[in-house]
Amino acid sequence: MIIVCKTVDDAGWLTMRQALWPEGTQAEHIEEMISLLEDSKRYGQFIVLGTSGEPAGFIEAALRYDYVNGTETSPVAFIEGIYVKPDFRSQGLARQLINVVIGWARERGCVELASDTGLDNLASQDVHKALGFVETERVVYFRKCL
Repeated sequence: MIIVCKTVDDAGWLTMRQALWPEGTQAEHIEEMISLLEDSKRYGQFIVLGTSGEPAGFIEAALRYDYVNGTETSPVAFIEGIYVKPDFRSQGLARQLINVVIGWARERGCVELASDTGLDNLASQDVHKALGFVETERVVYFRKCL
């Protein structure tokens, strides 16, 4: 079962966000969650429940109007984050989350769904491929302190 996030208190959303992005503080996560909820036309957040009703994973998506690497249209639906708790992996829950975002994106006129992951995150790359994503390019970012 998939539920749409409507408040920051929804079914373990904060806890799972902290597991996916541990570098953020609880206050930072809550602030960002509120921001996402306030712009529901651009952002979609969904939680998948396990068979006994407990939160098992989540996905956050956005409409991106700027150029998204490897895409040809605008806006593009973009997976900002997807997470399934370890005990619930390999049960098709990530696919359920992707499918709900595909429906959400189509309702908003999108014809492409994009995502990204780190070059060293091989597990995420494998999941993306298993979910039907095709790698479009690899990028290395640089910076120089001034």
